[in-house]
Amino acid sequence: MIAIPAAPYPYALPPGKTALVVIDMQRDFIEPGGFGHALGNDVSRLEAIIPTVAALIALFRAKGWPVIHTRESHKPDLSDLPPAKRARGNGALRIGDEGPMGRILIQGEPGNAIIDACAPREGEIVLDKPGKGMFCKTDIHATLDRLGITHLVFAGVTTEVCVQTSMREANDRGFEGLLITDATDSYFPEFKTAAIAMITAQSAIVGWATPLADLQGAVG
Repeated sequence: MIAIPAAPYPYALPPGKTALVVIDMQRDFIEPGGFGHALGNDVSRLEAIIPTVAALIALFRAKGWPVIHTRESHKPDLSDLPPAKRARGNGALRIGDEGPMGRILIQGEPGNAIIDACAPREGEIVLDKPGKGMFCKTDIHATLDRLGITHLVFAGVTTEVCVQTSMREANDRGFEGLLITDATDSYFPEFKTAAIAMITAQSAIVGWATPLADLQGAVG
């Protein structure tokens, strides 16, 4: 075990049993002109974490530890999109509609792609998830079991929605989660702060949190 300085207390990381999960670093959420921007969000906050996320991915690749990339996405025929999710919101654009970068949150569309700086490499797992959480209607739990993974390090966007949901799902399934605080963000800074507080409260009720530098320093 490698002891990682973290809140609320050190995180015990087992080499060979730890995978990185990079949540939804998609063009439509992060790039100017994408879906998130069209909804009036300040995407510059999410853009700012790109170098840190890329460095975190590089660290795991250098160690030979698994990297998992997720995309919130739906089939073109919308067969995996619940009517309530399709109907939610009072904006002009909804999931499946034509957006600034193609159909919104639809597999294969330009906006649904992971940004170039964090793009998956051959052999890395790319998980299309129809929900906020990584375990929702996916086979990732079986894949993690097959790989012998017990610990998950999390990064990506947004902290309070898909990242936190995935961490909570992982916690319920017995995985030990660590959030890299400068490799995640939200359109709303107060939401990021609150999400990290909820994750680490009550002696890591959901998981742990630490900046990338402390992880780098511990694993060497």
